[in-house]
Amino acid sequence: MLQDLNGQVVWITGAGTGIGEGAAIKLAEAGCKVALSGRRKSVLEDVASKINSSNVSIHPLDVSNNDDVENVANEIIAKYGRIDIGVFSAGINIKNRNWPNVSIEDWDSVINIDLNGAFYCCQAVLPGMRMQGGGLIINISSMAGKRAGKLTGPAYTSAKHGMNAMTESLIIEERNNGIRATSICPGEVATPILDNRPVAVSEEDRARILQSDDLGELVLYVAQQPPHVTINEILINPTYNRFE
Repeated sequence: MLQDLNGQVVWITGAGTGIGEGAAIKLAEAGCKVALSGRRKSVLEDVASKINSSNVSIHPLDVSNNDDVENVANEIIAKYGRIDIGVFSAGINIKNRNWPNVSIEDWDSVINIDLNGAFYCCQAVLPGMRMQGGGLIINISSMAGKRAGKLTGPAYTSAKHGMNAMTESLIIEERNNGIRATSICPGEVATPILDNRPVAVSEEDRARILQSDDLGELVLYVAQQPPHVTINEILINPTYNRFE
């Protein structure tokens, strides 16, 4: 039986656009209290305006700064009393992403946000979840975390492989504390991250691949699983393969 999420407190990073936005809207519709984090306050305000609830708050954040992550987590706990679910969706990629072109600065930027940032967020919520005797972490990974390929470049591929390993280690070490964790690994999703592709994705193709709402529904489904159920990892792809 699916769990009633009414009143649960959810912290979502990367909440201003894409998968984070989709998850925020779906979880709020399910009755969650939603704390939105992202680097741009204006886009967070736009997402908040789409949520028909007074139980939404905005917490601007660059997840690559651990001190700021800890401060925001404490801010959310001070406001709501707890964090039940973390949806860690903050992520970037760069345009000059392949071996002949990727710079040290760009490598560091991707690793610091996509991998280190997710680790900082997990570290920030785990003490409270242990005290509560339970919680759920949903890390938004990628099919790039399952196999290497030229399309996503070495930095993003390495970050998402690391995220998957980190999530699996969370399950192993924290499950007996009642803490669950899931990696969601989508193929191509029509989000703003596509804007940094070296070769532009056409509007026609964007319409045929996965959408933010699809991933929002999937995040909701994972969150609704009863506390005795852990979904370790989900692979999801568009039916249409635009590379064939």
